[in-house]
Amino acid sequence: MSGTENRRMRHRPMLVASVAASVLLVGGGGVYLAATATDGDATRPAGAAAPPPLKLDGRSGDDGGPGIAPGEPDPNGGGAVYKAKGDLPQGPSSAAVHRPDGRVTSAEVTRLAQALGIAGAPRLEGGVWKIAPEKDGSGLRLDVAAEAPGSWTFSRYDGGPVGDTCLKGKACPPPGEAKPPSGGPVSEAAARAAATPVLKAIGQEDAKLDTSQLMGSVRVVNADPVVGGLPTYGWSTGIHVGPGGELVSGSGQLKDPVKGDSYPVIGAEKALEELNKASSGPGSIGIGGCATDPPAGMEGGADTPATTCKPDAKPKELAVTGAVFGLASQFVDGERALVPSWLFTVEAEPGAKPYTVVRTAVAPEHLAPPAKPSPTPPPTQHPGEGTVPERQLTSYRVDGTGTKLSVTFWGGVCSEYTAAAEERADKVAVRVTERPIDPGRACIAIAVEVTRTVTLEQPLGGRAVVDASGEPVPRM
Repeated sequence: MSGTENRRMRHRPMLVASVAASVLLVGGGGVYLAATATDGDATRPAGAAAPPPLKLDGRSGDDGGPGIAPGEPDPNGGGAVYKAKGDLPQGPSSAAVHRPDGRVTSAEVTRLAQALGIAGAPRLEGGVWKIAPEKDGSGLRLDVAAEAPGSWTFSRYDGGPVGDTCLKGKACPPPGEAKPPSGGPVSEAAARAAATPVLKAIGQEDAKLDTSQLMGSVRVVNADPVVGGLPTYGWSTGIHVGPGGELVSGSGQLKDPVKGDSYPVIGAEKALEELNKASSGPGSIGIGGCATDPPAGMEGGADTPATTCKPDAKPKELAVTGAVFGLASQFVDGERALVPSWLFTVEAEPGAKPYTVVRTAVAPEHLAPPAKPSPTPPPTQHPGEGTVPERQLTSYRVDGTGTKLSVTFWGGVCSEYTAAAEERADKVAVRVTERPIDPGRACIAIAVEVTRTVTLEQPLGGRAVVDASGEPVPRM
């Protein structure tokens, strides 16, 4: 979820409002109400032309929302019904889209580097600011995209095996990977203290913090910044703190998005209605076939279990316990932006940790109609095995070193998948190759979510990730 473990697929508590939108907890149902909020249209001159229709990339949701955590009900279909506990807030009458703008300066990179404890002057290489250790490559490294939003990654490498001092095995990471830290994780308070200088350096000292996530002995500080007086979702900064209180790795965005066009927005009740309409469909699984179980030994890819569907199952009712008006990361015209959205807190099971489901708040009449499906790309031909189409990537994530890039996509139980990356100065193109397991044998078409990992020659840094068609891939 980015380098940031938030990510669009992580369980998260409710984002409670901020400077411009105070929230009140009412009744016994635990529903958050937006008492006040800025009107994004208040500064538009009378008679001014309406903004152009907002063109959202709908691959990540009904209209481009940042998604849900793995294993949670699909808000875009598959039988989930969302029921609010109590009244839902109306929110503002309009709000602005915020878009990345400008370029990152050397001074901004230096300020972040100092907060991370990295010495040296940044140098610009192929659209990426870099501060990297010399000689054997051991030490601290920072990569920052020169173009807004200035995506950055920070990593620590302690050096690889030398001579016979490290025998082969799990204790000896290959060159380019950090040695796993030893010891127990620091307290949540200590992790917040370690992350504070970094958050101040990037202007996110008022961000909402979640310090509950652990990755072994490393505690992760996930920070959701406040932009335009509103909480955000999917724009997180992730800072990994080691057992000694040291900063191990991290990622985020260096420049705040800039306020753009304002759009009329719908209330939470209407947004929940739209969410339930989308939920009544067959879901986001694109490969049909729910009649029987898959053949033995074909229950899914190597990384993820199979996903089966029950067309006759009764829709699952999920409780919505909160609603906050905010900004969610989406792709607009192929670029990341923050779009006015309703952030719903959902409880799937009593006592279980709640999670967030997002629905765009921009009034439907101000959204551009979905683009017509593009022609199917030329299939990949396997000699003697028929043809299969390219797989569309749904998300990606990158490890702390920035070199292990994992891509996720929908596949089937009848094929094997491999991924390869083509690295360029400004982006990394990932192509997935599909190979039928037994092309001469009939196989049931059941969709499974598959993840494959490629190793990059250089850390991803601020480079974009695109699929074989050149379309940007959302970051998990």
